[in-house]
Amino acid sequence: MAYVIVDTCVKDMLCADICPSDAIHPLKSGAGFESSPQLYINPDLCADCGACASECPTHSIFPHLGLPPDKKNFAKINYAHFLDAEE
Repeated sequence: MAYVIVDTCVKDMLCADICPSDAIHPLKSGAGFESSPQLYINPDLCADCGACASECPTHSIFPHLGLPPDKKNFAKINYAHFLDAEE
């Protein structure tokens, strides 16, 4: 897992719009967007380029190994989002 989105995400889609690998979900046009509390980065698709982190106006995207101590649980939350989507 390269990057993780945390709970300060406001779903403005700026990160998804700039992502070259389409790793950020749910999309505005997709199922689950309205009910999702935030966006998530698919660890299998992320190109580890950092474009999303630099575009995020709320500073809600961190490198996995650079998560603040109080946000480390979001690595598991992010990963679980995509496990649930596969079921």
